[in-house]
Amino acid sequence: MPDDPVQMPQTPDAGPLKLSDCPGWTYLLAEFQEVYSRTSNGGSKAIRSHRRKVRDALSLVIGANPAIAPRQPVIKPVVAHLPRAFDLAARGPMAGMSRALERASGDLTWEYGYEKVPPHLARKYAYCEVLGPRGPVLSDRLTLGFVLFAPRTTYPQHSHAEIEESYISVAGAWSENEFAVFAPGSLILNAPGHEHRITTGDVDPCLLAYAWIGPGERLSEPGMRFSATRRRSAKGI
Repeated sequence: MPDDPVQMPQTPDAGPLKLSDCPGWTYLLAEFQEVYSRTSNGGSKAIRSHRRKVRDALSLVIGANPAIAPRQPVIKPVVAHLPRAFDLAARGPMAGMSRALERASGDLTWEYGYEKVPPHLARKYAYCEVLGPRGPVLSDRLTLGFVLFAPRTTYPQHSHAEIEESYISVAGAWSENEFAVFAPGSLILNAPGHEHRITTGDVDPCLLAYAWIGPGERLSEPGMRFSATRRRSAKGI
């Protein structure tokens, strides 16, 4: 449990909490801004454009000093792997973001995002939103958060309609569609509707930061579902 929780208590005379009232969330968003500024685009115009869109949207959000909507902290079974992910990240290029998240870890709301999750996957996966339509930092321009996978996890084939998505590796090695192994600091871009499947290594957990850019109504109701063509194989994960 972190020594310095992110959220500041309200006093009876205080108005609604704003981002400027909560330094911990502010510092975590600053880490996102830094990472999306310095991560290499690898010569990709699409990645360069996406990074700019994330930075621009985040700058507007921070500048507007949005409201904070505190959420009930919730854990899932996979959160037992989070301390190991923090240990791994402390050795690599994402140490700053990892430390900022670690300080906020007692205030995170871990969830699945699907109406039905296979029991085996429920033990190995969860995500937490830190900025977006549901908060805690409220925004209809952008969604930022983290997803945690246990070792030896296969996250089934899926896609996001109208949402441009990127993952940045914070800790652990993983692959998407089994084409390559991505290490901490890597950025992977998924265009709207792109089918992708995530697998993790045999020994260590994997922690990814993610960003979603898309229409506000779609960010509010992303309609997450696994691809029909992969549901049968996903049962054997």
